[in-house]
Amino acid sequence: MSVKEICRSEGFIQPTFYKWQSRFSGIKPFDAAKLRELEAENKKLKKLLAEAQLDFHALNSVLSENASPTSKAPRDQEDDG
Repeated sequence: MSVKEICRSEGFIQPTFYKWQSRFSGIKPFDAAKLRELEAENKKLKKLLAEAQLDFHALNSVLSENASPTSKAPRDQEDDG
């Protein structure tokens, strides 16, 4: 069976086949499973980082609004004495 026939029967294009071949040729099943686990963990970590960055920017915008020059801290009252 040719690559073209395999791709057609499985529903993907030939460049995808060659991309997978270059990526996974010579990898043992254990290594492929470990690679999938690491990729899944990497995806989760990227999502957590993106959420943390959003939180950081949201907090910074709130803090910058609270620290605007129009709002002044109350002065200590002087004692009459």
